[in-house]
Amino acid sequence: MSDDEFDNCCPLCMEEMDISDLRFKPCDCGYKVCRLCYYKLVQENPRCPACRKDYDSANVKFEPPDASEIAQFNLARKKKKQKKQEAKPQEITSVSRKNLSNIRVIQRNLVYITNLAFNLAKEETLRRPEYFGQYGKIMKIVINKANLYNQNSPHGPSVSAYVTFYRKEDASACIQASDGFVLENRQLKASFGTTKYCTFFLRNMQCTNPECMYLHELGTDKDSFTKEDIATGK
Repeated sequence: MSDDEFDNCCPLCMEEMDISDLRFKPCDCGYKVCRLCYYKLVQENPRCPACRKDYDSANVKFEPPDASEIAQFNLARKKKKQKKQEAKPQEITSVSRKNLSNIRVIQRNLVYITNLAFNLAKEETLRRPEYFGQYGKIMKIVINKANLYNQNSPHGPSVSAYVTFYRKEDASACIQASDGFVLENRQLKASFGTTKYCTFFLRNMQCTNPECMYLHELGTDKDSFTKEDIATGK
């Protein structure tokens, strides 16, 4: 049984899926949701959120786990959670915190989109299933309307946007599908976005903003760059 089974959350309700949910395959495209969300979709909008095809009960596959498999799954998941809790966080000195102020960290659940048509620059529009909502549950969308570009284009000006997904896998799928895709006569550019460390974190203080989107823990070395590195394309 692979570790991936224990990290899977339903992309719709974001609840952790048990082994029965993971064995449940409602669509032949392979996109998984928990059984509860599937039954809700069947009642409200019986289409696969990924491929947009109508759900067909004839294509539903389910392999019921036996008692020993359920016990093995639950034990392995419990051990993995205990291991995470026992892991000690890396010690950060006041000096190293100060140095982090110049660091930008790639966020694997954050997608940076450029060349969006201005008429699409609304969060409720971009969240819809026919746009970025089709790739998974979105946490937040920030649209930069202050800096318009391509204003002389016959198709009108363009904007950029940051789309934050709950799952890294959904952000990756969004980038793969969106980068180079032509929307409203514009070729989109999509990549992972970067963010900086929260000023409260840099001061070793508790952040007072419950909706803060900046970092409150150390990023990995491979995803961390100085602003100069980013500017020079390193």
